[in-house]
Amino acid sequence: MNDTIVALATPLGEGAIHIVRLSGKEANRIINVCFKPRNIQRWQEEKNFTLHLGWFYAGQSIKLDQVLVSKMTAPFSFTGEDVFEINCHGGVLTARRIIDACIQQGARLAEAGEFSKRAFLNGKMDLVQAEAVIDLITSRTSMSADLALQQLGGGLSSKINELRQQILDILSYIEARIDFPEDEIDELAFREISLMITKAREKALDIYKGSKTGKVIREGLSTVIAGRPNVGKSSLLNALVKEERAIVTDIPGTTRDELHEYIKIGEILLHLIDTAGIRESHNLVEMLGIERTWKALSQADIVLLLIDANELKQNNIFAEEMRILEEYSKKTIVLINKVDIFPEYRVAEINNFNNIVVIPFSVKEGIGFAELEQEINRRVFEGEAVIPDQPLLSNIRQIHAIENSILSLEKAKEGIINNLPFDILSIDIRAALEEISSITGHQVQEELLNNIFSRFCIGK
Repeated sequence: MNDTIVALATPLGEGAIHIVRLSGKEANRIINVCFKPRNIQRWQEEKNFTLHLGWFYAGQSIKLDQVLVSKMTAPFSFTGEDVFEINCHGGVLTARRIIDACIQQGARLAEAGEFSKRAFLNGKMDLVQAEAVIDLITSRTSMSADLALQQLGGGLSSKINELRQQILDILSYIEARIDFPEDEIDELAFREISLMITKAREKALDIYKGSKTGKVIREGLSTVIAGRPNVGKSSLLNALVKEERAIVTDIPGTTRDELHEYIKIGEILLHLIDTAGIRESHNLVEMLGIERTWKALSQADIVLLLIDANELKQNNIFAEEMRILEEYSKKTIVLINKVDIFPEYRVAEINNFNNIVVIPFSVKEGIGFAELEQEINRRVFEGEAVIPDQPLLSNIRQIHAIENSILSLEKAKEGIINNLPFDILSIDIRAALEEISSITGHQVQEELLNNIFSRFCIGK
């Protein structure tokens, strides 16, 4: 981090302004070479969080643009280094020439997420907050944006750091006992360490609680639209997306591959997957599509199973539909389509499955869409408030780490019950500590950091 980096911090293209961000130990020297403020005395005297009008030059002779420069000196900046943000006119060429001028003076082009990575490495934010930055940028719903803001504010980090300290205290207690083997480890010591582990596990479970909801808010629900050919799957996708995304014909087997779309139902993001119609087929291409359908069903959060009301009127329910009801009943919502044409249908066999929700539906007439939204809301939030009132774990990395930490604490608790030596117990406690530390970045590998920050855009 000894070098100085520069990048465009606004989207590339024509607009009112562009912002070029410059950060690093040479940033102050570079800006003083290239920028000539209108009020030199004010530029020299006012140290931080000030805005200055002037001209930007390539070197000291070639005038590039009239700009406003924001001054943010170390350590009171986003990265913790000297940072200058150059507000120039919004032409692509102008911004590029300003960046080139900074590079000519010794800066280099920043990598994706490098400003945020420096903020993390300089202690301006932890890893949870860094991940919240990208979540806020990529939010598709106001609820996911609110969740990211809660994490960015440090609420989740505070809870995780409290748990980390609890586990660290346990490890310190155990290692102190190991360091003084001449002291007899009595029953009181085992009871005390057992109580400490129990409290840490309860704290971990409290943090873990709501992670499913947090993940859904952040990533959306994987929602597979399934059913036999010509039952209305593609029509449902088009109706939900409100455009003609899928081809709709009377020819069975039109959809051979998956179609993916994101939509909002209320404040819930749905990742819709329109799949090939499930039926017996000897067509190789269609068979591959059907195989993908079954794989998508196994990975889905919610399955929207469309069944033709006309078939139910004749008391027909097909083997493929029964298989979905049998294998995925807990996550399946049955939509009886075309009830506007065939209102007298039978659902006796479907009702044999406990807790299966059946919604009379018509894609063509818009029947059942409100009931579908209510059911999805109910499943996601399980009767709880729609807007979470506390920070939640929301990404897979964080959730896996807290799960592994809980498992290690439970193994340590079993070790206490089985009177295992303290040096053996310390292995599980140390594993729990490492998992928790990885969430906030107290202990983290460079490879993981590179993976996380590579998801950011250049300039952030």
